[in-house]
Amino acid sequence: MMEYIAADVTITEVILSGGDPLAVSDSTLRQFTDMLTEIPHVKRLRIHTRLPVVLPERVTPDFIAWANDLSLQLVMVLHVNHAQEINHEVERMFQQLRATDMTLLNQSVLLKDVNDHVQILADLSESLFASGVLPYYLHVLDKVEGAAHFDLDLPVAQQLHTDLAKILPGYLLPRLVCETPGEQSKTLLATVG
Repeated sequence: MMEYIAADVTITEVILSGGDPLAVSDSTLRQFTDMLTEIPHVKRLRIHTRLPVVLPERVTPDFIAWANDLSLQLVMVLHVNHAQEINHEVERMFQQLRATDMTLLNQSVLLKDVNDHVQILADLSESLFASGVLPYYLHVLDKVEGAAHFDLDLPVAQQLHTDLAKILPGYLLPRLVCETPGEQSKTLLATVG
């Protein structure tokens, strides 16, 4: 993997995602990034994770030391789906992460009967921003086995996003996106109206 990244000078950002990359130990993470920082054209490391939200203790002193020592710009995309997930412990963890100069973004997944209401989504964006996390993506649920009961029809998702745009300032409005098989990045979805 490192040889591939080193050979392609157009790669400026490496993304750790899939499963949860913070399930690995701090020492494993440090070994990986020690190799990565040897590649001069890599400027940023982006980590997509839900683990600090459901297990704030994962942000250990060793993790904070690793983040402070890292010479790459560090971006963490958290996965918070409802404002009720942000308690005092999670807020303290966000403060620890922000103190490392890490950029904190959030990706929420639209879930039927969980956060499929415009006020719930607005409250989430406001709570995130109050905690120093910028709402980034509002993700239409992937078509995965066992999750169909959380699925929202695309027009419903688009209407929710349109209604959200009417009550939030632009910087608090996450981009409405979905995964499209075969595409290199998320697909930005148009809103209605």
